[in-house]
Amino acid sequence: MDLILRPGTADDAADCGRICYEAFSGIAQEHGFPPDFPNPEVGVALIEGALTHPGFYSVVAERDGRIVGSNFLDERSTVVGIGPVTVDPTVQNAGVGRRLMRSCS
Repeated sequence: MDLILRPGTADDAADCGRICYEAFSGIAQEHGFPPDFPNPEVGVALIEGALTHPGFYSVVAERDGRIVGSNFLDERSTVVGIGPVTVDPTVQNAGVGRRLMRSCS
């Protein structure tokens, strides 16, 4: 099935936060450095903050009815920031991240 991109909502925090934790901890483990987040709850809290703050634009990627990634654009300043962009490790290297990045440009 095709990848669907849609605006993120507060209801997406648990799935997007878990993906954030798994994606970043996997990279850290692969390269032998400490993880950015000590547990999944910290990832959920970070993502929930971005999903619920009016100064962030959010986009969520779904495939087959399942959330597989997210990206954020921090618009709280005249200089905007992007990220975190996260992709479920089970679907990495399939173009999800590229689509998420393009949606924020």
